Amino acid sequence: MPIKAGVVGLGGIGRTHARNYQNDPLAQLLAVCDINHERADKAAEEFGVKAYYSIRDLVEGEPDLEAVSVCTSGYENGSMHFEPSFELLEYGKKVLCEKPLCANIEDARALVRYALSRKQVLACNLNHYFTETAAAARGRMDAGEVGELVYCLHKMGFDGSDYAAPGKIDPMSRWNKPYSHVKAFLTHPFSVMRYFCGDISHVQAFLERPGVRRTAGDPMLSINSINCKFENGGVGVLLSQRGDARFGLGGWWSYEHVGTKGTFCIENCVEKLTYWGGHKENEEGKLYLPEPEVMNTGVTSFDATFTGRIHAWLEDLTNDVHYEYIRSSGRDALATLEYIEAAIQSYEQGGATVRPHPLPALHGTPDYVH
Repeated sequence: MPIKAGVVGLGGIGRTHARNYQNDPLAQLLAVCDINHERADKAAEEFGVKAYYSIRDLVEGEPDLEAVSVCTSGYENGSMHFEPSFELLEYGKKVLCEKPLCANIEDARALVRYALSRKQVLACNLNHYFTETAAAARGRMDAGEVGELVYCLHKMGFDGSDYAAPGKIDPMSRWNKPYSHVKAFLTHPFSVMRYFCGDISHVQAFLERPGVRRTAGDPMLSINSINCKFENGGVGVLLSQRGDARFGLGGWWSYEHVGTKGTFCIENCVEKLTYWGGHKENEEGKLYLPEPEVMNTGVTSFDATFTGRIHAWLEDLTNDVHYEYIRSSGRDALATLEYIEAAIQSYEQGGATVRPHPLPALHGTPDYVH
């Protein structure tokens, strides 16, 4: 039976969720919900479902509803995630929240703690590693072709320059805060780094804004250089900017992972994976370095990340995956926010090394741990 799904918050991202639910054989889109009546009605007409204007009416009007995407926005792109997600969990619904899980770290901790205390499913749309390229890279890691982590380098941002610099700043904009880029944007690269490298134990951050942003009175710290140490002993660097310059090799999104047995690099998130294997032995017994192996998917649309992520979400619900082991869980999303919070603390302490706040404990289940 398909998962009966709904979407709360019908901006561009919400409509993308609704479209993916409607196009996935594992789901049946039942309804949409938005406090903006016009937006809800327009989406309902687009997808051929009923519109609601409050979560209470949505839940009471759709008794078969099982899972809901929360795609509301707010300051720093996440301040309006807490209330609808909490309310839906109170009603016993399975929640897929957009990133960042919350704009406020205390809200995020409380939301994850509440879901865990009730043993309910809370997940997040950390969609950047639900791709063909990430799956192929992870396959090489699992096959022993990468080895122990030496370092990783993640670059992510929007192409830009002084010629496309911000103009007049809107004081009511959700982006008009110092850490808006850090909170809204770095969830994705941190989630990818954690997916490939494991938990981060130490963070050191240097944040800045280019002169043109200062001139325009923009408070956003859009340039981010963050040093990381992982619990497995490897190190990494995250570089990010928001339309302040052109990114070079690798495009707007690149992840390079260097191991003791091989190296891989993903370019443009969904498009290309290159693998450089370590030394091999030829027939004469001499060592040589093999030519790089390139996988080019031909996919360039970022929308593909939503398709893969939402399908994985539906797979996990269909297979009744334990709430602690749901892919890209609320706890996983909280980890990215703890790293961001550590980066903010490091910046405010002049680049001091900060240890992220511990995550809630995993208790396990006999189905997985025995």
